[in-house]
Amino acid sequence: MMIRAEVERAQRVEGGRLADLYVRHAPGAIRLAYLITGDRTLAEDLVQEAFTRLAARFLDIRAPEAFEAYLRKTVVNLCNSHFRRKKVERAYVERVSGTLGIEAYQPDIDSKHLVRQALFQLPQRQRAAIVLRYYGDLSEAQTARILGCRVGTVKSLVSRGMAKLKNEVRRE
Repeated sequence: MMIRAEVERAQRVEGGRLADLYVRHAPGAIRLAYLITGDRTLAEDLVQEAFTRLAARFLDIRAPEAFEAYLRKTVVNLCNSHFRRKKVERAYVERVSGTLGIEAYQPDIDSKHLVRQALFQLPQRQRAAIVLRYYGDLSEAQTARILGCRVGTVKSLVSRGMAKLKNEVRRE
């Protein structure tokens, strides 16, 4: 859908010359990006980004036959930038998890099931307060507004509910 919008926009620029270039070169550029990234959706996004960048400079391209070379270079550079960004993200996660002493996270399905069962055994107001505070990541004041009570009541509901949850999970 977004590619079609880009083509329509490109048709208005330079009497459709950019749209013609898109129709001729996009499939090959997508194949190139796919072979580099291994991800079809990412490849399409990167090619769309490449065309967007080149569209801004389209009027400056003196030799239209050079467009394909510019496009390939732009696609490869965007792929490289993507992988660099991912590498930095992974390094950051490893550094932070090493600092915090967090082991590789493996979900414990049985524990999740126990907690869910214990949560459903709580009174509705306690359950709602806990879900809003921890799942919804709301402040005590926001939770109080939603529940229509005072902040102190939210603190009490969460405290009592968490104590019941801990006792229930320990028993299992």
